[in-house]
Amino acid sequence: MILTAILACEVGFWVAIVAGLTARYVLRRPRLGAGLLISAPALDVVLLALVAVDLARGGAASWQHGLAAIYIGVSGAYGRPMVAWVDVRFAHRFAGGPPPQRLSGARHTAKCWRDVGRTIVMGAIASAISGGLIWWVDDASRTAELTVNFRIVGLILAIDTLWALSYTIWPKQTPQQEAAEAASGG
Repeated sequence: MILTAILACEVGFWVAIVAGLTARYVLRRPRLGAGLLISAPALDVVLLALVAVDLARGGAASWQHGLAAIYIGVSGAYGRPMVAWVDVRFAHRFAGGPPPQRLSGARHTAKCWRDVGRTIVMGAIASAISGGLIWWVDDASRTAELTVNFRIVGLILAIDTLWALSYTIWPKQTPQQEAAEAASGG
């Protein structure tokens, strides 16, 4: 049930985003678009309620409950930047907006480190939800699977930090630099 709810919330999130941006740019109804965009985070509340109800009814936590906590954390930390990313592309495609910028060099590296900050926020949200559910249920045999989340969050943070560190050491090249390097055979 929880996996289905996660999938439904993910689909609902993107339907709300696409519908909101379509209303904003294609239908030229910015207020309707804003209302639809605001509805996307409400799905996280629905998912959290479904997880809590499932556990309150005596269910044992599974990897799916942990995934729900991580999903809500990702949505909370990365939701706004994801919407902004799609918004720029929608504006360019349907409203004559400027083309999306391709970041390189120090700007791309800075974005990677901002993402590490967002991943820390994601981890804090997911860990708070997992810890809160563990505390609320107060039955270690039913919530043992949620403790795995803390390690998963740590692993995600480690990978994201290594990703940003790699771009700090080897900055992403501009398209012109990539073309020049390809032309020189390097």
